[in-house]
Amino acid sequence: MNTTQTRRRLLLAGAATGALSLLAGCASAPQPEDYAKETPTLDLRRYFNGPLIAHGIFTDRAGKVQRRFIVKLVGRWEGDTGVLEEDFEYSDGKRERRVWTLKDLGQGRYTGTAADVLGQAQGQAAGNALRWAYTLKLPVDGTVYEVQFDDWMYLVDERTLLNKAKMSKFGFALGEVTLSFQKL
Repeated sequence: MNTTQTRRRLLLAGAATGALSLLAGCASAPQPEDYAKETPTLDLRRYFNGPLIAHGIFTDRAGKVQRRFIVKLVGRWEGDTGVLEEDFEYSDGKRERRVWTLKDLGQGRYTGTAADVLGQAQGQAAGNALRWAYTLKLPVDGTVYEVQFDDWMYLVDERTLLNKAKMSKFGFALGEVTLSFQKL
């Protein structure tokens, strides 16, 4: 192998290594601390206190909207414990209710329970963002499925919060829920 061929191979190897490093950096999942400097700061006790309304959609894996819904919420806190009542009304007329009991653990950490949530939801907030993870017992056609939710909430301004949740089962994507919350 001559000097020119050696240089070409080294250059290609370097480019490939750089491209792989760049792809690995792009592929890393976001973490709450990535948003630590973003404002306004999301404090669940402040935002989910009083009446709110949310408008949302559920999209399947292909991105097709399968359901639309409106959620009327009321939150109230006493110390570090909160109750968030959610009343869902779907475009097909179906109604559901979920009542969360939330706990502020300090340092941006939260937990939550609800009747249709398996175990305890875990949340970590930093800056304007909150990552909220839990397993929901989801009834579908007479069967109850345990579906994992990976929720990300972003406070846009003092009244508006955007929420995007990925739903999965056994690590396979099922779809996404997108919500826009407004404080009333």
